[in-house]
Amino acid sequence: MNISYKWLKEYVDFTLTPQEVCDALTSTGLEVDALEEVQSIKGGLKGLYVGQVLTCEMHPNSDHLHVTTVDLGRPEPSQIVCGAPNVAAGQKVIVADLGCVLYDGDKEFQIKKSKLRGVESCGMICAEDEIGVGTSHDGIIVLPDDAVVGTPAAEYYHLESDWLIEIDITANRADALSHWGVARDLYAWLKQNGYETQLHRPGTEAFAVDDNSLPIDVVIENTDACKRYACVSITGCDVKESPDWLKNKLTTIGLRPINNIVDITNYVMMAYGQPLHCFDADMVTGRKILVKTLPEGTPFQTLDGVEHKLSDRDLAICNAEEPMCIAGVFGGKGSGTYESTHSVVLESAYFHPTWIRKSARRHGLSTDASFRFERGIDPNGVIYALKQAALLCKELAGGKVSMEIKDVYPEPIQNPVVDLKYDYVHSLIGKEIPHDTIKNICQSLEMKVLAENAEGMQLEVPAYRVDVQRPCDVVEDILRIYGYNNVEIPTQLKSSLVIKGDEDQKHKLADLVSEQLVGQGFNEILNNSLTKGAYYEAPLSSPEGDTNVQDAEKASPRGGLAGALVRIMNPLSSDLNVMRQTLLYGGLESIAHNVNRKQSNLRFFEFGNVYYFSPEKQNDDDPMLAYKEQYHLGLWVTGKRVEGSWAHPNEDASFYELSAHVENVLKRIGVEQGMVVRKKSENPIFSSGIVMENRGGKPLAELGILAKKTLKTLGISQPVYYAELNWTALMKLVRNKQVLYTEISKYPAVSRDLALLVDQHVEFAEIEQIARQAERKLLKRVELFDVYEGKNLPAGKKSYAVNFILQDEQKTMGDKQIDAIMQKLIAQLKKQLGAELR
Repeated sequence: MNISYKWLKEYVDFTLTPQEVCDALTSTGLEVDALEEVQSIKGGLKGLYVGQVLTCEMHPNSDHLHVTTVDLGRPEPSQIVCGAPNVAAGQKVIVADLGCVLYDGDKEFQIKKSKLRGVESCGMICAEDEIGVGTSHDGIIVLPDDAVVGTPAAEYYHLESDWLIEIDITANRADALSHWGVARDLYAWLKQNGYETQLHRPGTEAFAVDDNSLPIDVVIENTDACKRYACVSITGCDVKESPDWLKNKLTTIGLRPINNIVDITNYVMMAYGQPLHCFDADMVTGRKILVKTLPEGTPFQTLDGVEHKLSDRDLAICNAEEPMCIAGVFGGKGSGTYESTHSVVLESAYFHPTWIRKSARRHGLSTDASFRFERGIDPNGVIYALKQAALLCKELAGGKVSMEIKDVYPEPIQNPVVDLKYDYVHSLIGKEIPHDTIKNICQSLEMKVLAENAEGMQLEVPAYRVDVQRPCDVVEDILRIYGYNNVEIPTQLKSSLVIKGDEDQKHKLADLVSEQLVGQGFNEILNNSLTKGAYYEAPLSSPEGDTNVQDAEKASPRGGLAGALVRIMNPLSSDLNVMRQTLLYGGLESIAHNVNRKQSNLRFFEFGNVYYFSPEKQNDDDPMLAYKEQYHLGLWVTGKRVEGSWAHPNEDASFYELSAHVENVLKRIGVEQGMVVRKKSENPIFSSGIVMENRGGKPLAELGILAKKTLKTLGISQPVYYAELNWTALMKLVRNKQVLYTEISKYPAVSRDLALLVDQHVEFAEIEQIARQAERKLLKRVELFDVYEGKNLPAGKKSYAVNFILQDEQKTMGDKQIDAIMQKLIAQLKKQLGAELR
């Protein structure tokens, strides 16, 4: 929200500097993001002065240029070559001196000493459009004879700078979306801090009906969506350019002036927070306004020429025949105000915030009006704003008020009543504040005291404070005006001892693993939990309603199962319409962002929640039963593992590098080899991958080489290796596991190799699993070191060369013990896989 310092001073009396105002507003909860000095004319007319043309002669080498000498109030006059046809000796003019910077839109140029057709020129005599004081370029500016030579142009034109205060308004403070709203908070702060001040705004006593030549009837058919609707007609309007004071106010806060009628509605909105709409009276056929919804799919063209299909949940402002406006959001084609307009109908209304918010999101429209309506405006400010707009239309457009204000307000909105106890205030703030101070702050915030006793007060809160409904809300208001810095830090620290639980252990191990990954060259990323539903609508997704949470969990981190998506009821956009089922796509978006900026060697990790929905578990008594949240860890590796090193040739990242990082993570949190079963992944997001499960078949991690079609979704052309670990499941697995220091065994390990002939479909993971089941205690490692497929082997067979490491921590193993274990391994491999020794 942009606030003009000078405009603010029109409503509240103060002598604070712009920076002091910013500090005061920030202390009240209206955080100031930026403070900038602005001028109504770009450059502030610096380097421009009033001069007098002493002599004017034709240029010796031109038939249209003149050589002049100009007095700028200095000992020596300046010689300036001028091409204006109206320049003459004796004139008072505006001169751009050497070094002056002039602006043409976004372009700028500096006045320098130069030669024009051989004659030296030391400045420039200016036209209106060249310095921004007008639009004429017919000739140079000729000033009255009483203009004083040497006067700075900024002083001559009474140009004053203003200060633009940019405030970050939180979603609950709709009441501060105007200069008047900010002035109310500043007034309360000034009163609390002992400043002499008054809060004031223009009255509406001058409002009067001139005739009744254009009465408009109003009917509200949907009173849920429209609580109040008022309008007034103005005839005989002269639609033209706004006066300078109005244009300057709007341009200072970043609005573009259009014409006097439209500018009036924008001015009133920015001044008092009440959005207005102005209809060309000729568009109000039947002289009747209907506030209603229309059938689903009704076509409607907005002012920008875009056609929309209205929903039966879109509130429309209609004439007797057709819709003219999406209520509170956007006007219709032809319903605006143009140079040909002579009569207008001003609208001022209160629409239900939810209706406006949903319509704006539904049509992808966001306007200054919808921004205010969807947060809640002041229902009691409707008529005041309408009268102010009508008075300005009479003043600036010469119009006449041609009807009594039509105000339809079926069920007036009541001001909230809050019972506030002083003890409650003290306990919540942590400091005893005098009762008079509490009362004065409440009254300065326009809360009425309905009743008062020694224990507290009964307060009536203004309806425009949509965020103040409960005693705690009132206490928050009291504290922000009293000042957070005025609440002393206590000398005692009160705490309670708690037992470390599973959640603490989860975060502790996550921190340890994070440090480990950073030490291995990874960077941590953090992505939005809201993501694009289109990522999950792939062919691999099951049909809607035909999946459950278990399927979704087993599918993760694949594109996802559409039926298990947690969908947002009112998404900000189609890119943020579901909760993520996997960390995959957020990381790929980060990779794409960096690769597009020539950063291709990337190692990312992210801890974050993923979400699932199980339709068959829906229960009215427990709505949350159908939803599940899990904590996951994602790892992404892409680009070069080594690049530009004198000691090592360039080496691409690989699946084996990623696998090593996953194994190190599992080892760090206490997951031993025998606790995990490895299988080939059937996940279509991988061209090749592995899934790790516990003994019960529950997925713990999945890793692999992402398929090209997966990467194509994000426009990534280089290989990416991805792993996703179910941290929630891993924490259950290691809940009672402690990672302890053990000294290296003093007894030697034994290495044995087997060359196994197996069927083509057999995978190494099956061999490892069978071996670990056959010997759980002494088998330490199983590693594949060669695969052979080719001639001299039976058809349909391949050869695996596998290394087995055996070790007894208590003694040196003997040959008989070793041979017995190896025979047991061979027997099991032969029995379960049909493996033969080569």
